[in-house]
Amino acid sequence: MKPKVIVYKKVDQKVLEYIKQTCDVVYFEKLDSQNYSEFLHALKDAHGILGVGLKIDNSLLDQALQLKIVCNVSVGYDNLDLLELSKRGIMAANTPEVLNETVADTIMGLIIAAARRMPELDDWVKTGKWDANLAEKWFGVDVHHKVLGIIGMGGIGTAVAKRAHFGFDMDILYHNRSRNPDAEQIYGATYCSLEELLNQSDFVCLMTPLTPETEKLMGKREFEQMKESAIFINASRGKTVDEEALIHALQNGEILAAGLDVFEPEPVKKDNPLLSMKNVVTLPHIGSATMETRFNMAMLAAENLVAGLRGDVPPTLIQSEVHTKSLD
Repeated sequence: MKPKVIVYKKVDQKVLEYIKQTCDVVYFEKLDSQNYSEFLHALKDAHGILGVGLKIDNSLLDQALQLKIVCNVSVGYDNLDLLELSKRGIMAANTPEVLNETVADTIMGLIIAAARRMPELDDWVKTGKWDANLAEKWFGVDVHHKVLGIIGMGGIGTAVAKRAHFGFDMDILYHNRSRNPDAEQIYGATYCSLEELLNQSDFVCLMTPLTPETEKLMGKREFEQMKESAIFINASRGKTVDEEALIHALQNGEILAAGLDVFEPEPVKKDNPLLSMKNVVTLPHIGSATMETRFNMAMLAAENLVAGLRGDVPPTLIQSEVHTKSLD
């Protein structure tokens, strides 16, 4: 008999067909209040689940007594209680590396858009405000030959460093749990303390996973340490930033601007002050959102699922100890 799995995210038909070769699939394009009870019923005898965002904790696992593997279609896994999964002998897998280049493209886009005020100027042109002379009040700042500080030199951080170093002749500073010799040798990156990075960087890019150690890593003190001319970029998780402190820093001129792909909560609340600030570029958590990359992520998650249920080691199994890393 084939193992039973639940896919609770819309995925390409080719991904579903791959899973169906070895598993019986219960498929939900998305979970909502209308189908959640049906999902819980299916969960009782499911051997594997694949999707993104669902909180996998004690209460859910108590209803999944046959579960062998949980597969996230994301690089992040802060929705998973890894310790509880480990206690129950349930494997967990994510989809790292496959999205590095795409997310790095998004981050460079945020850097350029915030520095050159592109959304603001786009609106200025489209609303018919462009006159003969472009006044200095609309000028942005250069990106090339500036200092980029990367907090979290993992796969995505390294891909950003590559673009910044070779594409924009930027000097790279980085702060990480451990040193990255390849980034230092290939991209001329300099390892430093968080305080040094914040003091010296023209652009500060936060790329840490969300862990208890990194929650609100950027707060009031950290924004005060940044240059008044600096631009802050966050494409990690909303909870890695004290959002009130970021708002205060922007409103009081402690930093120049920000580019944000993530918020806390998501979707961002309509009355969030960040949405009314012209010096903030906002995106709806689309760092990896291209057709190609999302397909590759889903297929990697499917390969993890099938491998785990066959008794093999999933290609990107999450080891329980990585959850304790503060920066990677």
